[in-house]
Amino acid sequence: MECTIHWLPASGMAFAAETGSGHVLAMDGAPEGGGRNLAPRPMETLLAGAGACTAYDVVLILQRGRHQVNGCKLLVKAERATTDPKVFTAIELAFVLTGPKLPEAAVQRAVQLSMEKYCSATAMLGRTAAITHRVEIVEG
Repeated sequence: MECTIHWLPASGMAFAAETGSGHVLAMDGAPEGGGRNLAPRPMETLLAGAGACTAYDVVLILQRGRHQVNGCKLLVKAERATTDPKVFTAIELAFVLTGPKLPEAAVQRAVQLSMEKYCSATAMLGRTAAITHRVEIVEG
């Protein structure tokens, strides 16, 4: 896996990442750091990537278990250290899964498998952050 990061000097502190799969991702800094607030911050992007990684796992595990998943929303909240490097110190994941008669045991198992076995992103962030999760199942 690889990517190339390009600074966009005309935009202050904005960067464009070209991923190895051929996609472009924009990131920008806060105005107080010379950015123009035109795109997510790099750390927000890191947190979003971790959330998408674990949500992907959960949906895929449930689908492979032949459960009908009609929606998956993940609310992610994080706390950071107050001194540099300002690593994540706590991350809370709130999964909201929608589907007809989704068994709670299957959903809990899918989340647990993602957290303990499959999600590389949360495994890495878990080295500095205490990661907690909760699950809500919505009929539909």
